[in-house]
Amino acid sequence: MTTDLATDVFEEHRPLLMGVAYRMLGRVVDAEDVVQEAWLRWYQADRAEVREPRAYLVRVTTRLAIDRLRQVQSRGEAYVGPWLPEPYLTECADTAPDSADRAVLADTVSLAVLVVLESLSPLERAVFVLREAFGYPYAEIATLLDRGEPAVRQLAGRARRHVAERRPRYEVDPVRRRDLTERFLAAAAEGDLEGLMSLLAPDVRLVGDSGGKAKAPVRTLHTADKVGRFLLGAARKMPQHLSVRPVEVNGGPALLLLAGDTPDSLFQLDIADGRITAVYIVRNPDKLRHLTAG
Repeated sequence: MTTDLATDVFEEHRPLLMGVAYRMLGRVVDAEDVVQEAWLRWYQADRAEVREPRAYLVRVTTRLAIDRLRQVQSRGEAYVGPWLPEPYLTECADTAPDSADRAVLADTVSLAVLVVLESLSPLERAVFVLREAFGYPYAEIATLLDRGEPAVRQLAGRARRHVAERRPRYEVDPVRRRDLTERFLAAAAEGDLEGLMSLLAPDVRLVGDSGGKAKAPVRTLHTADKVGRFLLGAARKMPQHLSVRPVEVNGGPALLLLAGDTPDSLFQLDIADGRITAVYIVRNPDKLRHLTAG
């Protein structure tokens, strides 16, 4: 296989590899580093001996992501305030034209699910991602991870139960989420407390991630009254020079606030039964710098 052909093969699979690495790590920069390392492994490999490039690349990427995740967990670094994954710009329609496939991809990359995945072991997370997000058969996952199939099935069952117990209920339908996002923005911008309260579920929660590097609640806020009043107060203090741009991150609509070309904040909503059940705000500049106004 020539170098040009090897590059073409890798680039063909790059979206898949990035999808695996990001779901494993919840960090865009770390995922990009893992994919770059996978490229180096691929470039240096005896590619004549590789019968299935896709399987080889997924195996290398998954194992590198497991190693990176173990390093992160072993460091046990303290994080200031609530933690959310780095927002990841997505366009599920490009890789999942079927609505059912799109729903699965959006669900497995959502902020809510990635927060839950943080509490899994690296192996449990790998099995969950490969099985639930990408539909790999148990036997193939066992080969990718050098584990027996019974052990993989046990890991999958344990991870699935863990996620089901802790994942909040929400809808992934992009049309409904986009409609509520637009109404949410209008009510907040107009200072319409009554209109905003009508959109919030009684037990809505607000999770703000600043990492101690920007202003955001240091604890999760609960109840419509507290969340609604916080949002209106924040809207009133919002600098006039900020602009709002709709984006798709983590499989769903979101609002990116920009100071010129510099990302300031990102808002995303979870909804269920026509009401907003969660408001996620990412303000940590380290998690926003890869988002641009382009």
